[in-house]
Amino acid sequence: MTFAVPAKQFAIVIDDIGNHQRDLELLSLPGGITFSILPHTPFSQQFAFAASRQQRELLLHVPMQAQDTEKVLGPGALTIDMEKWQLQMTLGNALSTLPQVKGVNNHMGSALTEQIEPMKWTMEILKKRGLYFLDSRTTSHSQAQYAANLYGVKNVARQVFLDNDISTEALNKQWQHMLKLLDNHEHVIIIAHPYKETAAFLAAKLAELESIDAKLVPVSQLVEQKYVRLAEIAEQHAISGQLRLQE
Repeated sequence: MTFAVPAKQFAIVIDDIGNHQRDLELLSLPGGITFSILPHTPFSQQFAFAASRQQRELLLHVPMQAQDTEKVLGPGALTIDMEKWQLQMTLGNALSTLPQVKGVNNHMGSALTEQIEPMKWTMEILKKRGLYFLDSRTTSHSQAQYAANLYGVKNVARQVFLDNDISTEALNKQWQHMLKLLDNHEHVIIIAHPYKETAAFLAAKLAELESIDAKLVPVSQLVEQKYVRLAEIAEQHAISGQLRLQE
């Protein structure tokens, strides 16, 4: 049985949720948006509760060490100097404060995600909890998805950063980049941030979805579709192998 999916689907993840009460205003955006909450922040619990009442999809936005050591990681951060038990305890504690999350993605992490051992320790926890991993891809040398595959953790990666520049021209450029990617990919994952300019831009663009023939979905939907397709491919290869043996 073939798993049919629409030709164009995309997910938007708004990172860095939890530091400001105004983040709650983002819940007025369309329901398909996924929100990634920083652990142990002043409004993390309030946002998670309000979002869950609307059946929004949530991620834990785990701070991870960046190449720039002057960047402030915030509470719940995972760093290169941690031993396995420290990293797993820190991650476990953060996850226990937000039981609503379906997955995890990295906040910064250009240094830590390049290290295979910390990524293995991370995936060991996610596997036990049945969570997926979204690699924010803050470095082209990330080992996160490789480690996730080793531990059987479902995973996907970000393709577009929407708002590194919040000018209207730059936001439009990144949105057009997303649409071009959709022409050649089954799905695209965008990461954005809780800026008022971004919120206004998304409210306007998402009101025009019918005109571009694309559907906004939660990240978990794209994750599940990825693994259904992989299972179908494996099944087809197995059948082909059996047929060759019979020849």
